[in-house]
Amino acid sequence: YFLRIKDLIDNYQPDLLYTDGGMFYADIGARLVSHHYNVNAKMHGGKVEAVYTSKRRQDCETGACVFDIERGVADGILPHAWQTDTCVGNWHYKRGIKYKTPKTVIDLLCDIVSRNGNLMLNFPLPNNGELDSDELHILDEITKWMAVNSEGIYATRPWKTFGDGPSLVKAPVTNTRFNENNRKDLTAEDVRFTAKGNTVYAFVMGWPGKQASIAALGMGGKYDVPKIRNVELLGHKGKLKWTQDAAGLSVELPEQKPAEYAVAFKVAMG
Repeated sequence: YFLRIKDLIDNYQPDLLYTDGGMFYADIGARLVSHHYNVNAKMHGGKVEAVYTSKRRQDCETGACVFDIERGVADGILPHAWQTDTCVGNWHYKRGIKYKTPKTVIDLLCDIVSRNGNLMLNFPLPNNGELDSDELHILDEITKWMAVNSEGIYATRPWKTFGDGPSLVKAPVTNTRFNENNRKDLTAEDVRFTAKGNTVYAFVMGWPGKQASIAALGMGGKYDVPKIRNVELLGHKGKLKWTQDAAGLSVELPEQKPAEYAVAFKVAMG
């Protein structure tokens, strides 16, 4: 095992090393992960830019790796970055499988990133090596959505809360692995947040129509929100009419939505 994975690292220098389980074989696994990081550091002037993920939480408690939750979402903002690995269908290609919809994937992405997570999404390939037409449609829809909204996803960190809305009113999740099947599509009443410096991105998880209301961004309140300086809608070039008071942030929306599925407000804090 050691020689096989070492050969993989030495010949291909992966940015992300992923195994379906924990850090295997005690000290042998630890030596491999150490070698993975050392090889990567040599490639980047002493800075480690590689990641090893483990599905065993205790492996990651010392910072040796990133915790991976298979087909599941953490039940809150975890203190350290984590990852979901999931698939649009089954892990291996099979005809007749019902795939996740683009809406489901976008919901997962926003929900996971808002909780300090990363989404690793698998597209299984048939034997000709090309995505089938249904998979291509899903990928195309994700690509179009990201072209508008990626600013609120990439290089962001969690805000003071990951979200707001009716989807949060539920019993605490005790087993996060494989909990994605229990999810329902998020709606325009659900909001997910990310942050970048003094900017908060509020993803409204459906088109709310003429007006969007975001209670968590009310001035003061339990999140100690300061006075908002400006609000933009990603993908929309015009200015927006908006108001902020203790009850929340209210935004008048343009007639045309800039993206399907979730829409993102870029909120500049005072």
